[in-house]
Amino acid sequence: MNAPLPDHIHPAVKPRLVPAAMLASLRERFGERCTTSSAVREQHGRDESPFPVTPPEVVVFCESTDDVAAVVRLAQEHAVPVIPFGVGSSLEGHLLAVQGGVSVDLGRMDKVLRVNAEDLTVTVQPGVTREQLNREIRETGLFFPIDPGANATLGGMAATRASGTNAVRYGTMRENVLALEVVTAGGDIVRTGTRAKKSSAGYDLTRLFVGSEGTLGVMTAVTLKLYPLPEAVSAAVCHFPSVDAAVQATIQVIQMGVPIARCELLDANAVRYVNRHDKLALREAPMLLMEFHGSEAGVKEQAEIVQSIADDHGGEGFQWATTPEERTRLWAARHRAYFAGMSANPGTRTVTTDTCVPISRLAECIGLAVTQADEAGLPYYIVGHVGDGNFHIAYMVREDRPDQRELAERLNLQLVTHAISLEGTCTGEHGIGLHKMGFLVDEAGLGTVDLMRTVKRALDPKNIMNPGKIFTL
Repeated sequence: MNAPLPDHIHPAVKPRLVPAAMLASLRERFGERCTTSSAVREQHGRDESPFPVTPPEVVVFCESTDDVAAVVRLAQEHAVPVIPFGVGSSLEGHLLAVQGGVSVDLGRMDKVLRVNAEDLTVTVQPGVTREQLNREIRETGLFFPIDPGANATLGGMAATRASGTNAVRYGTMRENVLALEVVTAGGDIVRTGTRAKKSSAGYDLTRLFVGSEGTLGVMTAVTLKLYPLPEAVSAAVCHFPSVDAAVQATIQVIQMGVPIARCELLDANAVRYVNRHDKLALREAPMLLMEFHGSEAGVKEQAEIVQSIADDHGGEGFQWATTPEERTRLWAARHRAYFAGMSANPGTRTVTTDTCVPISRLAECIGLAVTQADEAGLPYYIVGHVGDGNFHIAYMVREDRPDQRELAERLNLQLVTHAISLEGTCTGEHGIGLHKMGFLVDEAGLGTVDLMRTVKRALDPKNIMNPGKIFTL
């Protein structure tokens, strides 16, 4: 879209062009897997953020770690940017080629390399998606729980330190990545971590790369924790008289230590949009969508406690999804809220917030956000992984109305400023990318960001790995 970038986003610097010699070398090595087609380049310069399409100069489809290393070595030689690409589901402009360069498409690196069911671990190539992994390991009785909504690649999820609906019980990618294989900015192939459950061996480089958004290297293999499929799973919806009541109920559930697996908030607008999009008949009021995992007795006990807490906060219409098909339909509708919102508001793009605060401050943070959104008059909806203090406001802005984009960004700034004042974060799970670069300084402080820059310069002295993201050099 053509709306100007917000003031806190540093403008793109002059692109570093791919020289003819490098392009010739790429074509010689990769043949038809190296393309400068405008359609393919445009596809690789677009994500789900509201930013304009910013295509790379060339796209290379890699099929092995050696392929990735070959591209990176050429890029290092010619000081050309390298941008890893999975499925393009980023919301913060992570994959946009703001300084030109080569998009390294990892989608063909989609093999599950090793399943160690007895150790509850699996090693995958970065192009494996979370849905694909769970299909391939289903017969082992195990599953991978991190669910950001989109069918993202596991490499992309590790790069952005993703989480999602199950994080309240199973944690985020930070807790669930055990080891990595990474191609560094110099084209070297390094391995970090092991399959052991813990280690005190040197610097924790795995944690350094997880969440680095492609700015330190390209992940080419990821070793993950797996979990036994629960004996029993139960899901329920409950409606509340207000968003505040739903959030207060959630806070009490968490503070009482109920091991709920999922606890998702949808405001009345979100419910209305998913009803229309997925042909559901949910009551159009603030709603919690919950899921319980464990033994039959444990699930029953959890559900009874939560139902009692919901009753205390005005919750009503507690309805159970008793079959896998019903649960799947409800969660699919929740995951499609993003597209449901755009479908209900044709001609719009979404500006999405991603704040996360300590659970005791969640009601205050959401309450202010709702007041500001209502006063602004933009179409919006709220969804959130409220069990861990993370929620999203999606502002729907027309592509032909730059003023709406600017208003949404101002609202986002106000929300982030408030969340940081509550000792929260500007991004619970989406990452910094382009969108939150200024917010990172506000949250972490200039000294901390300068320390990050020091790490970046040490590992990537020519600044070729996804430059212009997280911070500027």
